[in-house]
Amino acid sequence: MNTSTRSLLLEINSLQTWFDTRAGTVKAVDGVDLTLARGEILGLVGESGSGKSVMGYSIMRLIDLPGRIVGGSIKFYGEGTQNEDLVNATSDRMRRLRGSHIAMIFQDPMMSLNPVLRIDTQMIEAIQAHAKVSNKVARDRARDMLGKVGIPSPEERLQAYPHQFSGGMRQRVAIATAMLNKPELIIADEPTTALDVTVQAQILYEVRKLCRESGTALIWITHDIALISGLADRIAVMYAGRVVETGLVRDVIAAPRHPYTAGLMGSVPSNNPRGKPLRQIPGMTPSLSNLPKGCAFAPRCERATVTCQQVPQESPVGAEHKVRCFHPIESIPAQSRHDRIKV
Repeated sequence: MNTSTRSLLLEINSLQTWFDTRAGTVKAVDGVDLTLARGEILGLVGESGSGKSVMGYSIMRLIDLPGRIVGGSIKFYGEGTQNEDLVNATSDRMRRLRGSHIAMIFQDPMMSLNPVLRIDTQMIEAIQAHAKVSNKVARDRARDMLGKVGIPSPEERLQAYPHQFSGGMRQRVAIATAMLNKPELIIADEPTTALDVTVQAQILYEVRKLCRESGTALIWITHDIALISGLADRIAVMYAGRVVETGLVRDVIAAPRHPYTAGLMGSVPSNNPRGKPLRQIPGMTPSLSNLPKGCAFAPRCERATVTCQQVPQESPVGAEHKVRCFHPIESIPAQSRHDRIKV
């Protein structure tokens, strides 16, 4: 899908989020540039420790000490915000934006659900925190949203407590709560990682449907590149605090240009012949407090040369395809892997 025809919603420039620890400064996000259009679904992919979750928390301004945003900007072009830089927004302003304009779905739904309150109490409170409506109007909206995410008998389930739901149902409640105030942006931090594949597929279907119907933009954070291939419009691959490749899903998956992205693709079982061992990326993800000089992926990269001791800059390799690498993989106009990758 061509995102250039959509209006800009989020623009991140040179974002740096660091954590000062006894072991040194952990550069969890180090100079990230990203854009997001209205109604677009962006997949943010990377290994554990790549900084992708910290990216989501940075946008929400949920970074606690010893973490801090030390540089860059997060410009949000939501309705009534007038090109607002979230980095400089006050705590009170962020409280007003969270839930109404920007919402987040956490990996563990119990991070956003109070175990001692009924579902209707929590959802009604989430609505009335941002809109002056009666309890009946808020309750009706909460019931309708539970139905939209596929929860049966939503009127009855409103009266239940979180512990009376399965893990998949709790995650649906968390998604419904995030959608209550029709936010312009939702950040989903690996919300289906702990769920079985059947429930995962159902939730992905509901999320796509809700975004399509409401026009909400979505950033889906995950380590699963196969999942993103069937969900997102565009993909951004993170490694060691930086985005190393970004582009339309069909372009990146059909012909990954960064060696790290190609390594992730090679580890997907459906991309490999039956009976042959999966390809592995050699080595381990580097410590973010002690990154190698230059390109952080160089010690694990078979294409690395002495040039890689410098920091590579992002460069275009296609109309909407960019890569941060001195030796990108040549484009291969072969059969599209996007057509045969399976979630």
